[in-house]
Amino acid sequence: MNISYQSLKELVNIDSPTGFTEQAEIYTMNLLKSYGLSPYQTKKGAVICKFGENPIIALTAHLDTLGAIVTGIKANGTLTISPIGGLGLISFEGGYVRIRTLEDKVYSGTFLLNNPASHANKTTDTALRSIENMHIRLDEEVTSKNDVLALGIQVGDFVCFDPRYQELESGYIKSRFMDNKASCFVLFELARLLKEKNISLPIEFYFSNYEEVGHGGSSGFSESIHELLVLDMGVVGDQCEGSETHCSICAKDSTGPYDYNFRKELTLLARTNNIPHKVDIYPFYGSDGSAALRAGRDIKVGLIGPGVSASHGVERTHKKGIEATIALCIAYLQSRFPDAGI
Repeated sequence: MNISYQSLKELVNIDSPTGFTEQAEIYTMNLLKSYGLSPYQTKKGAVICKFGENPIIALTAHLDTLGAIVTGIKANGTLTISPIGGLGLISFEGGYVRIRTLEDKVYSGTFLLNNPASHANKTTDTALRSIENMHIRLDEEVTSKNDVLALGIQVGDFVCFDPRYQELESGYIKSRFMDNKASCFVLFELARLLKEKNISLPIEFYFSNYEEVGHGGSSGFSESIHELLVLDMGVVGDQCEGSETHCSICAKDSTGPYDYNFRKELTLLARTNNIPHKVDIYPFYGSDGSAALRAGRDIKVGLIGPGVSASHGVERTHKKGIEATIALCIAYLQSRFPDAGI
């Protein structure tokens, strides 16, 4: 495939921790409109794009990411925070952040261990990393709580971590928030392809915005949907089969098994079309498919996605894994609509 990853880079660089996803939603709306499509938003802000009337199939990925929110201002002018989603504290320590205020001011800072200087604290290597003994150091001349309040920073402001996106000649893309903006990019490319071929299908794409806190897929899908293909990151780690250069097909996660026949079909499609893939189990994982089922939707759910190393940390994936996921999505749609000319 000859694919430009520009839209992935642009999306990744838009701050979108859960609860602060408006700019990512606007970007997605505008990108889809630039393809000649007609997306719309749910009351909760999820972006939906239909490719035909009465869709029977939905493909979903989530725009929201990990982040944090300000919970307090210390006497010395540093900030305490509460994580949004499963923030890996060790991986995010030292991360550059942006504090976004209600007045749309943006301040930079760094997420650090309390008393972080090795020359003043000999326990920096061994100290327990917990949200209670970490803080944000602002890049402003502040030495008191009043100094910080004067900037307009207050409890409830969002903390957004710098993704540090890099696209490498080796094909690797290393960046925070490949979970799950890499899968959003898969949907972008599929949308572009379908529109370029002027293909009309009874399907919809659903970009959720509350996945990291568990209820992104709980509402908003068309009532006519009976099959949901979730695109989310594939786990890479010890005792997992996933690989960054492959598309992962999830058999089971922490919420239980995905639909067996759906998973079997996806696996056979990958084999038949020589798509690099791994079938896997994710022990500490849930998805928008899990949210939809818990909300009572009577649908079949499958889950696939590009392998992502160091999930919820300093993440990395590979173009091969992303493109394998695109290929499996195309094979899946071809299997459902063989005469559509996909």
